[in-house]
Amino acid sequence: MPTSVPQRDRPDQPWRSEGAPPPPAPKKKMPGGWGRLILTALIVYLITNLILSFFNDGDEPTVSYTEFSKQVTAGNVSKIYAKGDAIQGQLKNKAPVPSGEGSGDYTKFTTQRPTFADDDLWTQLTKQKVTVTAEPVVEHRSFLANLLISLAPMLLLVVLWLFIARRMSAGLGGGAGGMLGRKTPPKPVEMGPDGKRTTFEDVAGIDEVEGELNDVVDFLKNPDAYRAMGAKMPGGVLLAGPPGTGKTLLARAVAGEAGVPFFSASASEFIEMIVGVGASRVRELFAEARKVAPAIVFIDEIDTIGRARGGGSGMGGHDEREQTLNQILTEMDGFSGSEGVIVLAATNRSDVLDPALTRPGRFDRIVHVSPPDRGGREAILKIHTREIPLDPAVDLEQVARTTPGMTGAELANLANEAALLAVKRQQREVTQSDLSDALEKVQLGAERPLVMPYEERRRTAYHESGHALLGMLQPGADPVRKVTIVPRGRALGVTLSTPDSDKYAYTEEYLRGRIIGALGGMAAEQLVFDVITTGAENDLEQVTNIVRGMVGRWGMSEKIGPLSALPSDAQQAYGLSAAPGTLDTIAVEMRRIVDECYDTAARLLRENRDKLDALAQALLANETLEEEAAYRAAGIPRLSKAGA
Repeated sequence: MPTSVPQRDRPDQPWRSEGAPPPPAPKKKMPGGWGRLILTALIVYLITNLILSFFNDGDEPTVSYTEFSKQVTAGNVSKIYAKGDAIQGQLKNKAPVPSGEGSGDYTKFTTQRPTFADDDLWTQLTKQKVTVTAEPVVEHRSFLANLLISLAPMLLLVVLWLFIARRMSAGLGGGAGGMLGRKTPPKPVEMGPDGKRTTFEDVAGIDEVEGELNDVVDFLKNPDAYRAMGAKMPGGVLLAGPPGTGKTLLARAVAGEAGVPFFSASASEFIEMIVGVGASRVRELFAEARKVAPAIVFIDEIDTIGRARGGGSGMGGHDEREQTLNQILTEMDGFSGSEGVIVLAATNRSDVLDPALTRPGRFDRIVHVSPPDRGGREAILKIHTREIPLDPAVDLEQVARTTPGMTGAELANLANEAALLAVKRQQREVTQSDLSDALEKVQLGAERPLVMPYEERRRTAYHESGHALLGMLQPGADPVRKVTIVPRGRALGVTLSTPDSDKYAYTEEYLRGRIIGALGGMAAEQLVFDVITTGAENDLEQVTNIVRGMVGRWGMSEKIGPLSALPSDAQQAYGLSAAPGTLDTIAVEMRRIVDECYDTAARLLRENRDKLDALAQALLANETLEEEAAYRAAGIPRLSKAGA
């Protein structure tokens, strides 16, 4: 399945794109102007020549002819070169420069033979065995070599100049464009590595959402038909839903199905510490999209910058977030001439978005992407197993039936885990057993090689038997699929119960049954061992969440009545929207419901103690019981298989 996304063209580019033609190469301009660079280079050239001249003078001093004759007589001259009266030479050993002619020592030298000299220089040279060479002793660099050496610092300066300018531009993003007096040039656009676009063939399980987005695809394919009727292109579509339901994949499929360029970015990538950078990046993104319109701009996790404004004063990143949001609002409003650019956005927190973002004209449609139903899960599994060799006996429909509530991402992970298990088992195909074991690993956690004492295993067996037995006895409860006392994840044992068919609304009776089943472990331990252990921690968390929703949100308490007294957002402080008196009443009602459910759980376990003992003994003997074996051990027939 083509899910790869093209790489960014540079690190500061906060979006990726596919399907757009590459823009023409921009004309590069020298930052700061050529005049300033040429002037600086000329100064560097002169300074370099001056330094080189100093070095040359220090290497080969000019000595007097008297000093030269003295060194010849002393036999300290190794070789000389003469051209006319000019003599160059080299000493055998260093000699101090005569006072008045310089300082330091010298080895190579130059001198001038006076025209009136009438000495026996050649005789002295022959006597001292001085070599008279045909080539200069002191090699002077040519004009070209001096020029190249002088230009080297200048070239280094040019490279450094360009490097610093580019780093400054990249480091500050588009927002630094105004500071440097230049705009970031357009970027070339690449396709995915496989050259394929994602289409609706790669999307399954969300047919109703696909139907909503087909309107956008049809508009992009046939804009003239809509314009003839006076219909305007929707400004934006907001995809809202839980994580892993395929919102990003849907956005890419819309662009691929319509055959238009697709620009994607995460909202958090626009935010920087420097105020104004995010807004500048938004302007640049929409400018790129407008160049190749019609196009689609996709912003993932838009709640990062799209939260409702207000509250505290704008400080630092908060002010930057608001400026970025304001720029997105402006671009979506068409004020900048963004016709032909449709904005798709994804979030799992649509309730916290700013009203100015979700009003008609901005995001004209809000499409809710929910977890798939049973048929959708089967279709998603078929897509994610296209590249996986499956055993002919594999029944994906049965897998889909046992995975209610799982999203597309979780199903993809399930298929991958099954493939990993098949590789570990050195198989050539993925079997039904691999899928079943992978599902257990995903839902229950990986097995732990933990050796427990017998008493601990026995208490765990009764704990899990309490959960399972109450699930079997409760009318309308989810059927028990598996009971195990093999430690998995953080749990010492697990009871897995899933419904026969997908549920979309829950009755008070069903929720009370879930509470009774969750309290069954604690009630069984207290009934058999007269103790309460920490093993019920996760059970009590589930009970608290369910009963809090029943009383404070779903109107299942007569004293509270049909009120939503508690916030649905688990991240908010508990009880923010309720008065203190209401909170006290909620606490009393929660306690009443839990006490009633616990009494029911304890009564049912006492009345069916023989079934509890039988189930616990079967667990101790086998460690894991599948659905049929668990019901057979408890001596209870399956009450219903509706929808199976």
